[in-house]
Amino acid sequence: MPSASDNKVGAVETRGIEPVPDDERRGNPLQLYWVWFAANISILALPLGATLVALRGLNIWQAVLVGAIGSFGSFALVGLISVAGKWGGAPSMTLSRAVFGPRGNRGPTLVSWLSRVGWEVVNTTTAAYALLAILHIAFGVGANWALTIVCLLAFVALTLLVSGLGHATLVWIQQKATYVFGALNLVVAGFLVTKVHWHAVLHAHAAPASAMIAGIGIIAGGTGIGWANAGADMARYQPRRVPGGRIVAAASAGAGIPLVLLITLGGLLSTGDHTLAAASDPVAAIQAMLPSWMAIPYLLAAFGGLLLSNHLSVYSAGLTMITLGVRLRRTVAVGIDVVLTLAGGVYLMLIAKNFYGPFITFISLLAVAITSWVAVFLVDMINRRDYDPAGLMDTTRAGVYWNRGGVAWSAFVAWVAGIATGLLFTVAETSDTDVWFAGPLSKTWPARNGLGWLIAFAVAAAIYLLLHVARGSARTARVTEPARSVSGAAS
Repeated sequence: MPSASDNKVGAVETRGIEPVPDDERRGNPLQLYWVWFAANISILALPLGATLVALRGLNIWQAVLVGAIGSFGSFALVGLISVAGKWGGAPSMTLSRAVFGPRGNRGPTLVSWLSRVGWEVVNTTTAAYALLAILHIAFGVGANWALTIVCLLAFVALTLLVSGLGHATLVWIQQKATYVFGALNLVVAGFLVTKVHWHAVLHAHAAPASAMIAGIGIIAGGTGIGWANAGADMARYQPRRVPGGRIVAAASAGAGIPLVLLITLGGLLSTGDHTLAAASDPVAAIQAMLPSWMAIPYLLAAFGGLLLSNHLSVYSAGLTMITLGVRLRRTVAVGIDVVLTLAGGVYLMLIAKNFYGPFITFISLLAVAITSWVAVFLVDMINRRDYDPAGLMDTTRAGVYWNRGGVAWSAFVAWVAGIATGLLFTVAETSDTDVWFAGPLSKTWPARNGLGWLIAFAVAAAIYLLLHVARGSARTARVTEPARSVSGAAS
C-alpha cells in the first residue's frame, strides 16, 4: 500500500489514482504556485503576444489587458478544478467518474489523454530542435538521424527522471529550476527589448472592443484551458483545511505572472514588425533577433521551459492513462507515455514532412471537447463538497457512481452537446488553402475569432445545469410522493 513516506523528494511515488488519505496530505498552496509558474515560464509564450498585436491589431495597452484577463482568468478555472482535488484527494479525471459515471467518463478521459500526449510530442520535438541548434553552435556538429534520436532521448530521459519519481520530486524541481531558467529568460528578454520599435508602440491605434474579446479567447484557449483537466492532479496532496481561495490564487497568479510578462514582450516585439507572428518556427524567429553570442543562453532557456512544462504534462498523462482502466503502476504508465512521446518525436523529425501544422491542428480540435468537460465538471462542483473515496475506485455496478449502465447521462449528454455546438463554430486549418474542418457556422464572427471552445463551454454548462436541476426535482418528487400519500390516507 502507498504511504506518506513514498511522497518524498527523490523517492518513487507508488500511489496511483487512489485518493490520498487526509493524514498523508502535507502540501501547501505555495507549492502549486511554483508548479504553475514553472509550467508557463517558457519564452515560447512570446508568439501569443505577437498574435494579439500583429494579427488582431491591438495596441500594447490592450494586449497587456487582454493577456492578463486571458491568463489569470483561464488559470483561475484550473485553480477551481484544483479545489476539487483538495476535496477528493484524487486526480482530475478520476474525480470525473463521480460526474460522468465510470463508463461515461471514458470519453472525456480518452480526449484528455490524447491531448496531453499530443502536446508532449510537440514539446519534445521543439526541445530536440533547440538542443540540435545548441550542439551546432557550440561544437559545429551538424544534425543527422543518429544525433536527432540522441537529442530526443536526452529530453525524454530528463522528463522521465522527474515525472517517474513523482509528485514530491516534481514540486521540488519545478521550484528550483524556475530560478535558473527564469533568470535565463530575463537575460534573453532584456536583449529582446532592445529590438522593440518604441515609436510604433507609442503611436499604435487602439483596436475595437470586439478584437479584445477575441484576443481574450485566444489567450485563454492557448494557456489555461489546455491545463484545466490536470488541475486536481497536483492539488490532491493539499490538506482539506487549506482555503480554496488560496489554491485558486496560487494557480492563477503562478501562471498569470510569467504569461503576462511574456505576452507583453511578444506584443512589444510585434508592434511595427510582424516577423514573429508570421513565423512557422517561433524558436528560430526569436533566435534571429538576438546577437549570435546570445543564441546558446536563449536556446537553453527555451529547452528548460519546455522541460518544466513536460514534467507536469507527463505526470498527468500517466494518471489519466490509469483512469482509462489500464491496470498499471503509475511509474509504468509514465514510462509508456514517454515511449509514445519519443516515437512521435522520431516521426515528426525524421519521417514526416510539414507535419507540425496538421498535428497541432488535430490536438487543437480536442480543446473543444476539453472545454465542454470543464463546464460540466465545474457546474457539478456547485453542489458538491466531497467525493466518496471507495466510490471513485469502484467501477462495478455496485459502485455509488454507477448511475444507469455506468453512465451519468445528464453529464454525458451535456458534454456531447457542448462539443457538437462548439464544432459548429470551429475552423481547423493549417493554412488558408489547407482546411481540415469547417463547421456550418464557421463564417460567423465567433468562428473567425476562434471562440468555438467558449460556445462549447456555455452550452455544456447550461444544458448540464438544466438537466441536473430537472433530475434533482424528479428525485424530490419521488421522495415526497409517498409521504403525501400516507398523509392523505391518515386524514
